[in-house]
Amino acid sequence: MKKVVSMMLLLTGLSAAAIAQSPIELTIQLDKPKGKVSPHMWGVFFEDINLGADGGIYAELVKNRSFEFDQPWMGWKKLVDGNEGTYLLLNDNQRKGNKRYLRLNNGSDLRLGLQNAGFRGMGVKADGTYEFSLQYRNSSANMQIHVEVLDEQDNLIGATELALDSTRVWKEGAAKFRVKATSAKAKLNVWFTGTGTLDVDMLSLFPMDTWKGRSKGLRKDMVQMLADMKPGFIRFPGGCIVEGRDLANRFQWKKTVGPISERELIINRWNTEFKHRLTPDYFQTFGLGFYEYFLLAEDIGAAPVPILNCGMACQFNTGELVPLDQLDEYVQDAIDLIEFANGSTATKWGKLRADMGHPEPFQLKMIGVGNENWGPQYIERLAVFKKALNEKHPEIAIIASSGTDPEGDRFDFLDDKLRAMSINIIDEHYYRPPAWFLSSASRYDHYDRKGPKIFAGEYASHTTRPNGPGKSTWEAALSEAAFMTGLERNADLVEMASYAPLFGHVDGWQWSPDLIWVDNLQVYGTPSYQVQKLYSTNKGSDIIPIKRDGEAVAGKDSLYASAVYDQQAGQLIVKIVNYNSKPVQVSLDIPTKKKFAKVGQKIILAGKDLNASNSIDQPLNIQPRQEPIAYKGSKLTERLTPYSFTLIKLPTR
Repeated sequence: MKKVVSMMLLLTGLSAAAIAQSPIELTIQLDKPKGKVSPHMWGVFFEDINLGADGGIYAELVKNRSFEFDQPWMGWKKLVDGNEGTYLLLNDNQRKGNKRYLRLNNGSDLRLGLQNAGFRGMGVKADGTYEFSLQYRNSSANMQIHVEVLDEQDNLIGATELALDSTRVWKEGAAKFRVKATSAKAKLNVWFTGTGTLDVDMLSLFPMDTWKGRSKGLRKDMVQMLADMKPGFIRFPGGCIVEGRDLANRFQWKKTVGPISERELIINRWNTEFKHRLTPDYFQTFGLGFYEYFLLAEDIGAAPVPILNCGMACQFNTGELVPLDQLDEYVQDAIDLIEFANGSTATKWGKLRADMGHPEPFQLKMIGVGNENWGPQYIERLAVFKKALNEKHPEIAIIASSGTDPEGDRFDFLDDKLRAMSINIIDEHYYRPPAWFLSSASRYDHYDRKGPKIFAGEYASHTTRPNGPGKSTWEAALSEAAFMTGLERNADLVEMASYAPLFGHVDGWQWSPDLIWVDNLQVYGTPSYQVQKLYSTNKGSDIIPIKRDGEAVAGKDSLYASAVYDQQAGQLIVKIVNYNSKPVQVSLDIPTKKKFAKVGQKIILAGKDLNASNSIDQPLNIQPRQEPIAYKGSKLTERLTPYSFTLIKLPTR
């Protein structure tokens, strides 16, 4: 009897091993597409958090260049004290948006000086050309400025001089010079010589090598990371900064356009949001304003998706509300924004756009009303916006918030109300651990197709939070890749999707994980960036069903899959996640009338260690590798690497 039992156990074990080694069969119904993929399916979400704008993508190197911070001298140090009254800060209410300026009184021909250390230092590069500029008003004919750039050891690595005209009206002066050495933590000295009274403001230092070579523009390497993703949209300016801690500090787009020197600075709400990461020097100068956002979207081929305040401050902070009978100003801001983006040059706001250098419209098609707002008070205010926008601009789709979480009473209330309102697009957010993303890959499989479209507006898999640079792990990225198969499978419903937040500065972050990390000189993409890029650069045009035993591939045996067909490129694109510690064999059966080319391509993103991450020192620790695929007919067997995201591209003839 024992021998019989032993033999049965042996046969059972052999049978299990044989099953484990047999390829898992996946059927791809290439000739039965189930819908179209939105042309702006995969995009990016920008918010000025983690020094994302000032100190980040906005290439200005001088902090508090116009002395408008709450503490006017923040960022500045006097190199020479001088007599009482030598340095005076004046506040002139006649100057729009930029009231403060510095007056230098030099009656004894002293060499007066200021030093600015920038945003956690100034990143300058050897042989790079930089432009120093300022606004000034000068009562003397012999005033001069000497500019120096020093490295971490106070070695002089760049200098220039600027003679100032005698003028009783404000004038701009500028000088270009080269820096001879690279420094990540450089600082700027500005020396003033001559006697008399000199008023100065907007003291600025920019690299000349900006994105598209635009004067006083954006940091090229950071924008390039976005352009490389070929995003379908860019959402801006946030995020929680849209709401503000209170309504006085909400984001007001009209204060971010027009001459940069007239844009009114406000405190960044992330300044004091997290006690463990206090950032008292974090303000918004709006050198990156709504015009620059629209221009950036156009540059990288992305649809602009602006989000506006709905008359509510952040409900986690003050929760201030504008009374419903005083909401007209907020609604008018939305109507005027559409005119700024799309209006003819004969209109007030269209003319301003043209005066800023862009007479052609920006082709705005969507606008968001509110960010992560909730409750009946949000629905009441949203209804006012919807009525006005539908009447004046029925061509503009409205994006509305479903709150802060993807489930629960708040979400259920908003979801019901937004569907009853026939809102165009519902913005869902989810910051959750990897297990949630894995278990939610089928979230949208049974959503109502007759209701609103879905915008997966903010998501990120959090292994721990908050944490620091380098902690955006492969585990998080792989769980996102699995979840995104569900987004792609339901691309007829899910109109758009974007990871959040976008940027994090290694010396100035408040929130993590983030998609892209930078220091003052370098930039790298996290494993999550590599996943997002593979999806957005392989978007396809048609949703192709891929099934296992007639069901979606959404977690059984820790496998996840989706497929699309790219009409323009003429290729089938299959995405498969193996969330197992061992390799898995899969057999792809593709019954189709189409003929395949003999050679395809396989792109693999994998890591044996789920805790692996990228860093400034190892920016490509987790990176995709490519391999050719040779095959015959419409069947293909593939061995999936452990803990891997595999993308297979099969050209058709």
